[in-house]
Amino acid sequence: VQLQASGGGLVQAGGSLRLSCAASRSIADRVDMAWYRQAPGKQRELVARITGNRNTAYGDSVKGRFTISRDDAKNTVYLQMNNLKPEDTAVYLCNLHHYALNQKYDRDYWGQGTQVTVSS
Repeated sequence: VQLQASGGGLVQAGGSLRLSCAASRSIADRVDMAWYRQAPGKQRELVARITGNRNTAYGDSVKGRFTISRDDAKNTVYLQMNNLKPEDTAVYLCNLHHYALNQKYDRDYWGQGTQVTVSS
């Protein structure tokens, strides 16, 4: 499974960006999609997750500013980021979690990431 993330870039504080992540397989069945981020010297952290039922969860630092959505027909997940702050600077990574019928066969797939840099 290939995950192609795009949409990152350089933006001033208070600005917005929209990230996209396209999967090379269907995400319609038994798949959660998520965005994580990793800044230099810091641990990878969950930014947002969306289930197949469209239930969402967000990291505390992005609640109210970021919105995750998915388009199963396009096998794509999006992350709308508003009111960006310098501390949002990181590589943003797309994750696909596939739930197998037998949990021990669950799989995670990762994209290559897209850089988001927020200047003050």
